[in-house]
Amino acid sequence: MVKETGFYDVLGVSPKASPDEIKKAYRKLALKYHPDKNPNEGEKFKLISQAYEVLSDPKKRDLYDQGGEQAIKEGGMGGGGSPMDIFNMFFGGGGRMHQQRERRGKNVVHQLTVTLEELYNGTKRKLALQKNVICEKCEGYGGKKGTLQTCGSCKGRGVEIKVQQIGPGMIQQIQTMCSECHGEGERFSAKDRCKNCNGHKVERKKKILEVHIDKGMKDGQKVVFHGEGDQEPGLEPGDVIIVLDQQEHPVYQRQDDNLYMKIEIRLVEALCGFKKTIRTLDGRMLIINSPPGNTVRS
Repeated sequence: MVKETGFYDVLGVSPKASPDEIKKAYRKLALKYHPDKNPNEGEKFKLISQAYEVLSDPKKRDLYDQGGEQAIKEGGMGGGGSPMDIFNMFFGGGGRMHQQRERRGKNVVHQLTVTLEELYNGTKRKLALQKNVICEKCEGYGGKKGTLQTCGSCKGRGVEIKVQQIGPGMIQQIQTMCSECHGEGERFSAKDRCKNCNGHKVERKKKILEVHIDKGMKDGQKVVFHGEGDQEPGLEPGDVIIVLDQQEHPVYQRQDDNLYMKIEIRLVEALCGFKKTIRTLDGRMLIINSPPGNTVRS
């Protein structure tokens, strides 16, 4: 018996779930509630990442099962990384420090739903993505060269300090990114700004990726397109990571490299034998034969 089931409930799994089931549940939820897709679900994403951080570690999971979330806090084993660091490590992003050291852009993760037939036979799928590319007109400069000016709103700091009163005799300072220069500290005047990208240095364009799904690929396997992520001046583009998500099959179930199926037979067939024809995932017809006298037990 576990003391609490909160983290299991967050991921939608049973307290008896296997590590693979926990990993699969986290993968689907993290992609669904990622801030890039759902900006208003930051707390949900944080909670999902916290639950996975604990339940994916055997020691933390055992401690949680025995004493709940309080035991995790008292043991000093929780909250070791940010939700985005956990997401990046899970999907191959390498974490925040690695990205800063390499001066690379963020990796972009997409989920691709595939059938068991596609994983069995192999196939090619085309995926249309919208990505940022360096503006062709201004070559990523943002406007007319030589006309870049210090932002008058934030005085070149890139941030604005706002003071607000929160109670009698109590004030609070809030630091926010400058809305005029978007944190750059510099900006172009309206007449000098690039009309194609409106001074953003990048423009949105459609990109078609052809995903090669090889025979025998598995649910959750990643297909990486190196350098196909969003472009940004001064940064090497990150990768586009495609995560395969296998649909449930009405007949077959996969366990590692084996396929299983359930066939209902009548009592007379179990006692006296039967012959049935089944269709395989690649279209072949196989005959299952149980001779008389070879009793089939459930």
